[in-house]
Amino acid sequence: MTTTIDPKTLKSWLHDGGEIALLDVREHGQYGEAHLFYGIPLPFSRLEIDAPRLVPRRGARTVVYDGGDGGEVAERAAARLAALGYTDVHVLRGGARAWKAAGYVLFAGVNLPSKTFGELVEEVYHTPRVSADQLADMLARKDKVVVLDGRPTGEFRKMNIPGATCCPNGELAYRVRRLVPDTTTPIVINCAGRTRSIIGAQTLINLGLPNPVYALENGTQGWYLNDHTLEHGGTQRYADDSGNTDLRPAAKALAARFDVPSVDAQTVRQWADDAGRSLFLCDVRTPEEFAAGSLPGAQHTPGGQLMQAGDQYFGVRGARLVLFDSDGVRAPTIGSWLRQMGHDACVLEDGLEGGLAGGLASGLSLAPEAAPVVPALGTIEAQALAARIERNDVAVIDLRGSMQFRAGHIAQARWSIRPRLAADLKGETRQIVLVADDAALAAWNAASELAGASPAALLLSGGMAAWSAAGLPVEATPALPADADCIDYLFFVHDRHDGNKEAARRYLAWETGLVAQLDAQERAAFRLPAAASHA
Repeated sequence: MTTTIDPKTLKSWLHDGGEIALLDVREHGQYGEAHLFYGIPLPFSRLEIDAPRLVPRRGARTVVYDGGDGGEVAERAAARLAALGYTDVHVLRGGARAWKAAGYVLFAGVNLPSKTFGELVEEVYHTPRVSADQLADMLARKDKVVVLDGRPTGEFRKMNIPGATCCPNGELAYRVRRLVPDTTTPIVINCAGRTRSIIGAQTLINLGLPNPVYALENGTQGWYLNDHTLEHGGTQRYADDSGNTDLRPAAKALAARFDVPSVDAQTVRQWADDAGRSLFLCDVRTPEEFAAGSLPGAQHTPGGQLMQAGDQYFGVRGARLVLFDSDGVRAPTIGSWLRQMGHDACVLEDGLEGGLAGGLASGLSLAPEAAPVVPALGTIEAQALAARIERNDVAVIDLRGSMQFRAGHIAQARWSIRPRLAADLKGETRQIVLVADDAALAAWNAASELAGASPAALLLSGGMAAWSAAGLPVEATPALPADADCIDYLFFVHDRHDGNKEAARRYLAWETGLVAQLDAQERAAFRLPAAASHA
């Protein structure tokens, strides 16, 4: 059973201290245009895939919403969640439109709590910064300065400040003393915009580093807007063996300063057995370390990204977050920020060696409750599909991202996405063949939206990679689907990295304007110190 609630009720739930999963079930582009501050993006197209990870406890209080424009996506999503075993699901009546009509603010962009928190950190701590021109002058003079880029390596490769070294924010406390052994060398932290520059710089300052530390104002965007040249394809990053525990005492003191609890394995076992609270076990180390071995039920949540984009890793506001590492440096440092963000974060004592490596003595698992079984979906090989396309007895539907479709697709294919799939195929009598990168996504979409199709829908085996490998033709349509139809793509965010200076200016104005949009309750949910100093 699902119920509907009004905006006033939802607003009270968001601030009553209880757990709540507020899920925006529109597609990514729609979400990014205007959504609730605490809305977690869970696109309807990926619901069964991502819901068990974002909301692992099926009894969690859950509210879903859409734009309130009559599409009824929220109702459809709520029904799917109920079918997956979620027992406390509610729909925001009237969606985002009703929320705004009730006098509450809708926010553009993504990762809102984290982005807003970064601006508040700068406001409270007075984080030192340098402009792009100042840094360019320092580099031109060959001053003794080290530029550390606080983004993951994939983002670093897209563009970087010349001479910068990639060291994601979550790794700074663990690696900075190897990267910058001289305690007098100035350090500049940058990201693409503002948040990770500010948080990275303030992390080192909070740890008591004696070096002069600065955030690069407006990151790579500020660099580009001031007509300085960016490099692309950069590979300079920290060495895998560059970690050390020199800052462990400082990290421990930082955790104590912000009341980050330490918990032992037995406590975590008890929490795993608590049917009334959600639990996320977060491995904050690098992808390589996680791949080499982690704790049962843990998800990989690289520390810098856990702060930057927490809504991609946990979808329950008020859940317990148990962080761990293998060094006693990274987890407490990250924990200090998550506590200031208002999250119930703690650190597992002794990390990997903390007694959970063998699983839970109770026999329970920290993994999400039993993941739903992916529905069966028949397949067709590329050559067989090509022959049937020649006979015109199949309808080919491409479920990949709209930008991937534009870049290259089967000429006879149409682009569609789950909220529109049934409508797009209304009246279609030919057998449907789906093209997708993710077979599970295609299977769930078919089971939900094409259940009555006869004959049953098929999936192109191996996707577009198999089609291209077979030497079959691919067509690009840079303007199709039209921008207005690309509900999965947020142009607002991406255009700023494509040489569009006006888009970059708009993005930075959006970022610096976030704090002013907060209401008193949203601002009070953060736990930044009332009087902080960077000294």
